[in-house]
Amino acid sequence: MSMKKLLTGLTTAALALSSVLSAGLGFSQVAHAEETLIVSAAGVYDYVIENIEEFEKENNVKVEVWDKDMFEVLEGITLDGPAGTGADVMIAPYDRIGGLGMTGQIKPVQLLEEANYDETDIQQVTAEGQIFGAPAVIEALVMYYHKDLLDKAPETFEELEALAKDDKYAFDGEEGRNIGFLANWTDFYHSYGLLAGYGGYVFGDDGTNPEDIGLNTPGAIEGIEYATKWYQETWPQGMLDKSSAPDFVNQSFADGNTAAIIAGPWEANGFNEKNVNYGVAKIPTLPNGEEYQPFGGGKGWVISAYTQKDELAQKFLDWVSSEEQQTKLYERLGEVPANQVAREKAAQDDNELTAAVIDVYQNAVPMPNIPQMAEVWVGAESLMFDATSGTKSAEEAANDAVQLIKDAIAQKAY
Repeated sequence: MSMKKLLTGLTTAALALSSVLSAGLGFSQVAHAEETLIVSAAGVYDYVIENIEEFEKENNVKVEVWDKDMFEVLEGITLDGPAGTGADVMIAPYDRIGGLGMTGQIKPVQLLEEANYDETDIQQVTAEGQIFGAPAVIEALVMYYHKDLLDKAPETFEELEALAKDDKYAFDGEEGRNIGFLANWTDFYHSYGLLAGYGGYVFGDDGTNPEDIGLNTPGAIEGIEYATKWYQETWPQGMLDKSSAPDFVNQSFADGNTAAIIAGPWEANGFNEKNVNYGVAKIPTLPNGEEYQPFGGGKGWVISAYTQKDELAQKFLDWVSSEEQQTKLYERLGEVPANQVAREKAAQDDNELTAAVIDVYQNAVPMPNIPQMAEVWVGAESLMFDATSGTKSAEEAANDAVQLIKDAIAQKAY
């Protein structure tokens, strides 16, 4: 090589290096550049954004936190993941986690041992023997009671039946109708606890066997018949309107016309805004002596199958699942922690809503998280309405709903 060519090459290399250094990107800085982790945190965004700096410093990472619609993010995984535009970590409802895992959209994860999760917690995030999510928060239906109308919470359905005979709660405009106690049982999510308490179930083998559907067992039919008595003998006709009944139940309670209702913990904010003097308690014992067994719900953290940052994503799950962070989440948003240590601490908070959710959750049924559950929501949509409206007998309504579910599952060829 000639001296001229050598000097030219050295000059070019020097200029290139100078350009890099002038841009402030020295070799040492390039080697230690921060990674970026994208976390979709719908529903818990405020907590995450306020506390994420600690995780960033511990792991030399930049976390981009999204507050996008949870379901849009989850439904977009199949396209956004391969395109590299999706989140690395997402929060998802328990009933979606199993299906996402079984279809290869999210990765198996490790659970933080110190979280001390129980069998229900673990079942919520497990599918086909693999764990696909880290439990974050728990939910369950509870009973609200109006403290201006009742001295203490009813403990049995017999007490609720007694309210329905009190003329103080007579419904204006419909003679013989009473609104002392209300529950939106034409909605399957709300009525499932009644059916389960009488012996009904969605899928056999702890919600994993779609060939065994138990919504038309003798027990389930007995539960439907019990609900039918309320609709046909006690509640006003408007309770059959699936679109307006939820608002009617909440408004009647807020106005002080109804003494007790079954509703979700998410309704508390609305009652607080209206300055309702309410208490919260476990749902009363059913007439057969069994506990009301609603679906146990909530959300967990999952990792996208398309992320290239597996180790960092798992570190985030461990961090956000810790007792310290779960307690901060509870204190900031009032969400009941899935971490058992943090949950026990929250139970000492003298908060009736927290205590009721924890109490009911102990008897709750983990919502089946296999893909076939999607057909149950559709097939059972008219189950209670058909029976309570008198269109069909309880047995006919149950059998027809089960057949609809079976047919839909067969057509989808899961």
